Formats: sequence, structure tokens, C-alpha cells
Amino acid sequence: MGAVQIEFAAPLWQWQARTDSWWFVTVPPEQSDELADLPLPPRGFGSIRVRVTVGKTTWTTSVFPSDSDGGYVLPMKKKVREAEGLVPAKPVRVALETIDV
Repeated sequence: MGAVQIEFAAPLWQWQARTDSWWFVTVPPEQSDELADLPLPPRGFGSIRVRVTVGKTTWTTSVFPSDSDGGYVLPMKKKVREAEGLVPAKPVRVALETIDV
């Protein structure tokens, strides 16, 4: 199986479980199901390596299973949020491609 390419828009949200805050967008259920069905080797925390593009910024990271809804969440680095002018609760257009598949 080759790389899976997904595009979606989802709001930026903050997780504050610790003193430092983390920012994410949630991969919608249908696309999360597509990721969950991939025959991938086991990785830490069930993560899947991806190449992501938001606006003019592209980087490599991982999506992680969400404890709350069974889908996947995509961490949004501060550098990306600042470069692309992302703000909380506003939709973020994401192009995501799996790597190492």
C-alpha cells in the first residue's frame, strides 16, 4: 500500500494537561478511520508519521490516537501557528500525507 493523502479543515484547539500548552487540530472521523485501517508497524503511542502542509508551511511530524474520541490529533508547532497566523477555534486547512507506509 502506498502513502495516503488526506485534506481537511478543523479548528485549532489547546490541550492544557500540564504547565506547558499543546495545540492540535483533530483529524475528522472519516479520515481518522482511514488512518486507523493502515497496516503500519507499531510506533510509540500508536502514532503515524506524516508530512503536513498548512498554507505555505510543510513539515514532518506524527498524528496520535485521541483518548477522547478514537480519532487522531495533529500537533501544531508554535512556529507553524505563528507563520500561518493560526488562531484558536478557527478552521485550519490541512493537507496530510502518510510516510513510512
